[in-house]
Amino acid sequence: MIITVYDGATTIGGNKIYVGENGRGVFLDFGLNFARYGKYFAEFLTERDIRGIYDLITLNLIPELKVYRKDTIPADVDTSSFPELSIRALFLSHAHLDHCGNAGLLDESIPFVASPVTSAILKAMRDISPSRLASEVAYFSRRYPREDLRVLEANRKDNYCGRDFYHTKDFSDDFHEFMCSKPGQDGKNAKKLDAGEVCELCEKPLPFEVYAYEVDHSIYGATAYVLEGDTAIAYSGDLRVHGKKGEETKDFVRSARDASVLIIEGTRAGREDYHDSEGIVYENCRRVVEQTDELVIADFAARNFERMEAFAEIAEKCSRELVITAKDAYMLHAIECADGIHRMKDLRIYEELRAKKDKWEVEVVEERWGDRYTSPSEISENPELYILCFSFYDLKHLLDIKPEGGAYVYSSSEAFSEEQEFDFVRLNNWLSRFYFETYGFRIEGDKPVFEKGYHASGHASKDDLRWIIETVDPDVVIPVHTDNSGWFEKEFENVVVLGDGESYKLG
Repeated sequence: MIITVYDGATTIGGNKIYVGENGRGVFLDFGLNFARYGKYFAEFLTERDIRGIYDLITLNLIPELKVYRKDTIPADVDTSSFPELSIRALFLSHAHLDHCGNAGLLDESIPFVASPVTSAILKAMRDISPSRLASEVAYFSRRYPREDLRVLEANRKDNYCGRDFYHTKDFSDDFHEFMCSKPGQDGKNAKKLDAGEVCELCEKPLPFEVYAYEVDHSIYGATAYVLEGDTAIAYSGDLRVHGKKGEETKDFVRSARDASVLIIEGTRAGREDYHDSEGIVYENCRRVVEQTDELVIADFAARNFERMEAFAEIAEKCSRELVITAKDAYMLHAIECADGIHRMKDLRIYEELRAKKDKWEVEVVEERWGDRYTSPSEISENPELYILCFSFYDLKHLLDIKPEGGAYVYSSSEAFSEEQEFDFVRLNNWLSRFYFETYGFRIEGDKPVFEKGYHASGHASKDDLRWIIETVDPDVVIPVHTDNSGWFEKEFENVVVLGDGESYKLG
C-alpha cells in the first residue's frame, strides 16, 4: 500500500491524497489550494477556462498526473510524461472548495463517493452559481478545441454531462430526481442534464472495504472514511467535536481504533487554541439580538446551515423572523431532498430588486415558498421584526432597505490574508454609513480585530486532536491540512510528515 499526498501537506486546504494498493487506488478529496492559488489569482484575476488546465498546470496549482478530463487538455499541454494512476473513485469528505474545488477537472470515468447531503450541496452550488472549469463538480460542459487548438470552448447546444455519484447511505426518490435534472431544462432550446449514475456505494466494487462516518463540521454532510485493504487507513477530512454532531465525530474516532494509519487534519495545530463552542456562540448572539430594538444582520460562513438554524431559533425566541437569500433557500431545498429535514419552517426570503429571476428560483424557490418573500420596504417599515442573513456581498441591498441603525453580528472565521483584511475595512464603511453597531469584529486603524465568542471553528482544537489521535492509537499519523506539522511531531512519536508529492509505503 502507498499513500501519496499530492497537495495539502503543508497548507490548510487543497487536500489531494492518493491511496493505492495492488495497482489500484482512490483519491481522498481533490480540493482547491487557496494558499497557492492566492499567490497568482484574486477576485478579478482568475485562471482562463478557455485554456483548460494550462494555467493551473503551468503555475503548479494542480499535480502533473494523467487524471484529467481529456476535453480540458489543450494542444500545448503535453501529458505524455505525466505519471498514470489507477483511480477507481474520488472520496469527497465535504462540499467546501478546499476539498472539492478541483474535482471538476478529473476524468469523467472516475465516480465520486460522497454523502447524499454533500452531493446535494454540490449540485445546488452548480445550479445557482456561475462556476469555473475546475469547480464543475456535479456536472460539467464538455469543451472542444477551436481553430487554434490551444483554445477550448463549450458548445452551447450540448447537454450538461453529469457525474457518477456513489452515496454512503440510501436516499429518496426526491433526491434522485434532484440529482438527475436541472431547473429550466424543460424549456424550449434549454440545455438538459444528462445525468450520471446515482446509486449507493454498497452496490459498487472498489479496491477497499469502505466504511463511512458522518462527522461534525461547519457544513452538513461532512464524512470521514476508513478504508480497509491489507492495511486499514482512517481519513478524517475536516472535523470537530464541539458542534451539534460532536457525538458522530466521537463515533468515527472509536470506530477507527483498528486503523494502522490515521490521516488527520490539523487546521488549528498552528493557531490559538480557544474553545468557543456552538453553544457559547448561540448565547452571545442571542444576547445581542435581545438588547437590540432595530434591524439585526447575521453574517456567517457560506453554507454553514447549522449557524443559520441557530439564528432561526434566536429569531423565534426574540419574536423576530429570519430572512435568508433565495440562494440559501434553494440550498435548503437541496439538503431536504437528501436528508428529509424541512428547515424552511417560519423562514422568510429576501426579495431582491432585479429585472428577472433565474430558473432555479422560479421553478423551485418561488414555486415552493412564493408567499415567504419579504420586500425591502417591509423590512424598512418594521426593522425590529427581522434578522437578515446577509454576507458582505449582500450589503448593497441596504441601499433599498435604508435602515437607520442596528446590530451587525459577524459570526464567521477571521481573515487570513491582507486582501481579506481590506474587505473588512469596506464592510465597516457600509456599516458605519447605516449606523450599525458591530459585534464579532471591530476596526482599529486599518486592521480588523476579531472578538471571541461569536464564532466556533469548524475544526478540532489541539486538545481534541490529541484525544482523537490517542483514542485511535494508530501505528502511523500523517498530518495534512495544516501549516504546523511540527506540533504533531512534538506531541507524538509515530508521526510521518510528508511534503507535497511525497509518498509513504506500508509493508
